[in-house]
Amino acid sequence: MNGPIVSVKNLHKWYSGVHALRGVSVDFAHNEAVGLIGDNGAGKSTLISILSGVQKQDEGRIFVEGKEATISSPRDSMRLGIETIYQYNSMVPTMSIARNLFIGREPIKYSLFGIGVLDMRKMRKESVQAIADVDLHLRSPDALVGELSGGQRQGVAIARAMHFKSKVMILDEPTNHLSVKETNKVIGFVRSLKEQNVTGIFISHNMHHVFESCDRVVAMARGQIVLDKRVSETSIDEVQSVL
Repeated sequence: MNGPIVSVKNLHKWYSGVHALRGVSVDFAHNEAVGLIGDNGAGKSTLISILSGVQKQDEGRIFVEGKEATISSPRDSMRLGIETIYQYNSMVPTMSIARNLFIGREPIKYSLFGIGVLDMRKMRKESVQAIADVDLHLRSPDALVGELSGGQRQGVAIARAMHFKSKVMILDEPTNHLSVKETNKVIGFVRSLKEQNVTGIFISHNMHHVFESCDRVVAMARGQIVLDKRVSETSIDEVQSVL
């Protein structure tokens, strides 16, 4: 595991004349939790959109495990082992936990003339294990996601990423609109990622959450990286001073 798991070099992105990313270069190491901090418009959402395949950079290169990668869609990103969990996650409230956990990756029992039959038994069984693996206690894999709390939904999204062996997990403001108890649960998830051999990128406006759960903090402002330090080598005051 020599070298970074993800490396971006000199990324630029323009939106209708607005220079959203200005030559951003940053490495993300294996098994570390990185807090990505910045005000609205700082460029952090654009950077994450590029890594997750929602946007394409105008200039610059991306390397995953030392090899140059082309990320043109979310499917490309997932294929490379990069999973993104958004604050308003893309789960379907009217579908079960099991169906949501496998959405887009449904196992098929058999297929006839291009029409497949879902293996619901396998989805239920594996979803129970995936949820238990992140220490989430839910009554049934058949429960509707719409019946879950915000923290439970984030837990299911994290369980999905872990089940499919993601190498990098991007969490976009995962503690927004959560109770204190649920926030602490999500922070615990972030802390535990390195034990699962997963690199975490934690986007947050809350610096206390970042300093509590991350190894390193990267601060962005005006489309550039303005600070990149180990949490143990900086302070909230220093980070705030450069934003």
